[in-house]
Amino acid sequence: MFTTSKAKTIFLSSILISSAFFSQAHNVSDGYQKPTDPLVIQNLENWQDLKFGLFMHWGTYSQWGIVESWSLCPEDESWTQRKPEHGKSYNEYVENYENLQKTFNPTQFDPQKWADATKKAGMKYVVFTTKHHDGFAMFDTKQSDYKITSPNTPFSKNPKADVVKEIFNTFRKDGFKIGAYFSKPDWHSDDYWWSYFPPKDRNVNYDPKKYPERWNNFKNFTFNQLNEITSNYGKVDILWLDGGWVRPFHTIDPNVEWQRTIKVEQDIDMNKIGTMARKNQPGIIVVDRTVPGKWENYVTPEQAVPEKALSIPWESCITMGDSFSYVPNDNYKSSQKIIETLVKIISRGGNYLMNIAPGPNGDYDPIVYERLKEISNWMDHNQSAVFSTRAVSPYHDGNFYYTQSKDGKTVNIFHLTDTGNYQSPSTLSFTIPENFKPKSLKVLGLKNKIQWKKSGNSIEINLPNERTQLKYSTVIQIKQWLN
Repeated sequence: MFTTSKAKTIFLSSILISSAFFSQAHNVSDGYQKPTDPLVIQNLENWQDLKFGLFMHWGTYSQWGIVESWSLCPEDESWTQRKPEHGKSYNEYVENYENLQKTFNPTQFDPQKWADATKKAGMKYVVFTTKHHDGFAMFDTKQSDYKITSPNTPFSKNPKADVVKEIFNTFRKDGFKIGAYFSKPDWHSDDYWWSYFPPKDRNVNYDPKKYPERWNNFKNFTFNQLNEITSNYGKVDILWLDGGWVRPFHTIDPNVEWQRTIKVEQDIDMNKIGTMARKNQPGIIVVDRTVPGKWENYVTPEQAVPEKALSIPWESCITMGDSFSYVPNDNYKSSQKIIETLVKIISRGGNYLMNIAPGPNGDYDPIVYERLKEISNWMDHNQSAVFSTRAVSPYHDGNFYYTQSKDGKTVNIFHLTDTGNYQSPSTLSFTIPENFKPKSLKVLGLKNKIQWKKSGNSIEINLPNERTQLKYSTVIQIKQWLN
């Protein structure tokens, strides 16, 4: 990910439902361009049906239990907290970090175990980090030897060494849509962080206009790696590009703190990249995050949920723990908090991309599987109110959150409480959308018939004693009379 120190402070605490933060992360009112390719339009519509996805940040950095590869970046020294045992100087730290390649051997890697658990929990697409900012490729690139399939990496001898191939094939077989996260900046590349100059921040450390040949080499390197990912790994549905500081200079938003650090042109030729990706993968959704225009097909608030429904496609990427990458003894969110977040996101028309970070051994923390099982139990009863739904006014009213079926015939009302363990009350009163004519009503997960009455634009229901079985929420599903 690429947030500023300020945003990292937010992400290390609980999820912030903040329109101010969301605006800082991305000014969604400006610059969104609806795709014109009919296949992309259809794929975006289908993607909005999925609602719940799996994000995974994984690389050699998991061995140190640090925040992704950000400790390599001088500007973020304050929060990455480099440990003295990892290097007494910055240069020694970088050398030791890159030597993590020589000890990376995640022998417990079993993508089928992940696919089984996440599919039961309702996740329907996966976005995996093929390469983070450190430049270490989790796929068999021919452009660099800094990769998991290199002889320098112990895991290269494992039959599952091409991790991207294994994850994509496994999850695709189980019906998931496939997303490839890729970092546009590459701090390992001598054509991005040129060894002639010391790196000062996350940006390229030379002026591409002064050294156009070097920058052109980097553009070709990036193009070739993305060509490999979109050519050699089967059907890829989403190309999720991180590192929004690699962008044309004229696209910088001076109102966004981290964008003010960009001092030079870093145009990587997204038209060439995007055209190639669409040739290799017709209809692929491209997410050039935070760079408004034709290649940002949906927007991606990070560790935040907008307060109101948005009129454009969007996805909140939020961690199950506190960190996007593996940290020992991470603080994993409760299943109740995860489900509350999912409900708030879908009521505002978005998707929830929940990050789970594998550890250095190649598996999730055992707590993760506990959470996924609890979520799957809830999904067993309530999935019809979640998937293939859209936002509907009033969206959110007190502790009630709304979705509707795409044909408008069904409205779902989620009742939540943000404090303590959820307990369903004996009586609930709530408004319904304008001009909605209820025909039948049920509470998902309860067998008993529900008593209800309508008064004006409001409905009151009486819940039976079996309501004590409900966990995390009460979900009311109402069908209307057909004209």
